[in-house]
Amino acid sequence: MRSSIMPLLLGLTTLMVVSLTAGGVMAQEDVAFRAYLESLRPKARALGIRDTTLDSVYPTLTLNPRVVQLDQNQPGGGAYAPIPNFEPYRRQHVDMARISRGRAVYSANRARLARIEAETGVPEEVMVAIYGHETNYGSYTGDFDLIRSLATLSYEGRRRILFEPELLATLKMLDNGVPRSRLVGSWAGATGYPQFLPSVYLRLGKDGDGDGRVDIWNSEADALASIANYFVHAGWRRGQPWGIAVSAPASLDRAGIAARTRPARCERVFNRHSRWLSMAEWRRMGIVPTGGNWPTDRVMATLLEPDGPGKTAYLLTSNYRAILDYNCSNFYALSVGLLADAVKQ
Repeated sequence: MRSSIMPLLLGLTTLMVVSLTAGGVMAQEDVAFRAYLESLRPKARALGIRDTTLDSVYPTLTLNPRVVQLDQNQPGGGAYAPIPNFEPYRRQHVDMARISRGRAVYSANRARLARIEAETGVPEEVMVAIYGHETNYGSYTGDFDLIRSLATLSYEGRRRILFEPELLATLKMLDNGVPRSRLVGSWAGATGYPQFLPSVYLRLGKDGDGDGRVDIWNSEADALASIANYFVHAGWRRGQPWGIAVSAPASLDRAGIAARTRPARCERVFNRHSRWLSMAEWRRMGIVPTGGNWPTDRVMATLLEPDGPGKTAYLLTSNYRAILDYNCSNFYALSVGLLADAVKQ
């Protein structure tokens, strides 16, 4: 009898030791997490965030291992790593369902869109395309608790330089009166119809319906006005297209048009662009449009062949760079431009 009981007792003892050890580690982690939150008080106070706001939210926060896992699993890739073809991405993101919904949003908001375009120079259809790409016209905006997610990512430390300012900005939003229930979004902190980071909301959020509030979670007017305001500050040029689909001749000297400077950011994106030439210069090289209006001769553009020579290419203006400022991905920016064109048709 004794021999049959002893293994069971030893097993239970081991389980208790493991449980106590795990509990101790978790307790130590929680102490360190709370110490980190407290260390942010001077920075929060410098932003005008009240201690009462911090005192109300800090006790509700716990670490969220899921967001750390999602952050660490982000795909990598060097500046010269292989890149897949754009066409499959285009078919998925500029499909008839998204175009049809975009046209419905475009039609329903024409009066306010026209007013915003007149004020900012940002085309109506570009605002709608961003709205469509970011949240499928508001159908999904994310359900992560922003403050908990950003507090976790800031504490974890791998990308604290990015996430800590966004945590403080979210606390500032709470301090300004934005309800905690609205402070939800992606695991990395993007929120609302336009998926703004908290710092972007504070800096560029715009009241589009005149009610005195910037509600990018429930008001399409505010979301569209905020998107336009973002592009104004990103350098959008009134009256200039984002780009145009073109056909490049097989004889094009691609080595001769290669960019001569190293990109300061987003190398994987900008390494694929040619150097800047005028539309007149591109036309003399045999570049011809496959649709849309050819911009004036003095407009400057770069050439991008996302699927290689012989496939659809694009001449891209400085307004394309403004779209890249929103999300530094050629696939994203191209699909936003193409969706905008399709919505307007």
